[in-house]
Amino acid sequence: MQIAVFSARPYDRRFLEEANQREGAGQDFQFVYFDAALDVHTAALAQDCAAVCVFVNDRLDAPVLQTLHALGVRAVLLRCAGFNNVDLASANALGLFVARVPAYSPEAVAEHALALVMTLNRHTHRAYNRVREGNFMLDGLLGRTLHGKTVGIVGTGKIGLATARIFRGMGCTVLGHDPYPSRAFAEIGAKVELDELLSRSDIVSLHCPLTPDTQHLIDDASLARMKPGAMLVNTSRGGLVDTQAVIRALKSRRLGHLAIDVYEQESALFFQDLSGEIIDDEAFQRLMNFPNVLVTGHQGFFTVEALQEISAITLGNLADFAAGRECGNRVAAG
Repeated sequence: MQIAVFSARPYDRRFLEEANQREGAGQDFQFVYFDAALDVHTAALAQDCAAVCVFVNDRLDAPVLQTLHALGVRAVLLRCAGFNNVDLASANALGLFVARVPAYSPEAVAEHALALVMTLNRHTHRAYNRVREGNFMLDGLLGRTLHGKTVGIVGTGKIGLATARIFRGMGCTVLGHDPYPSRAFAEIGAKVELDELLSRSDIVSLHCPLTPDTQHLIDDASLARMKPGAMLVNTSRGGLVDTQAVIRALKSRRLGHLAIDVYEQESALFFQDLSGEIIDDEAFQRLMNFPNVLVTGHQGFFTVEALQEISAITLGNLADFAAGRECGNRVAAG
């Protein structure tokens, strides 16, 4: 069985091949790798493949799925937890098998959220550059002690829980909001309504999926309810945040700091080297001009352990499809 892997980077090849040797031993799985992202223009690359393996910025709308189905593709394997880039209704109508990796090393993303907070709060990125230039002045590097501060976790699933445990261990008061609250969170922090979380938190960290209900969860209204000078952290999905609203909040000094590992329009930017190009995304360029903004390129998941787990689960999903077995990670519309 051939599987077309889109948006494939060297690390995807490494970990998928290693997982194939372990998890796919004895089964004839052959991966065909493409650097290109999947969209209506590249779908034809999946010719002669029974499945496609895709990532967060690959596009699987109705036209793409119809093209894949016509080519003989019968399975979509997501190397990620989110599936907002898949038209599930069309996939179901076509009888396509769609499976994801619902959870993988939640500590990886949680630790990256902490790294963003600590870097931005203590200005270590700026200090690093200063010291390399022989500048040891401390002016402009003043931070705040996190111990005793209040951290709001929006989304208390596995990643949110891991993040909450880290900040609780640092002596922070932890608040959580989730329409489907986790019982485990009750041992870590207090469950509150979103408005209360926003108004009380010194740091607001987003850990929820992107759905029609959470699209632009952080907008002008919610930013106005946040504690003045608070820090907003997003390591979840770019569409949770209205970028223009955040820019306005930064300009007015209402929002104190912004740390993001995801971006609403990241598909045109992330996972590629644009260092020699002109980036014509004005909103992104505007964000990069703020000294109190820190951006990383969707690397929260990027640890050895997480990539090993993603690949192993993906191979398990593929094996279930090949064997016609029930798959616990299958995603269906509704």
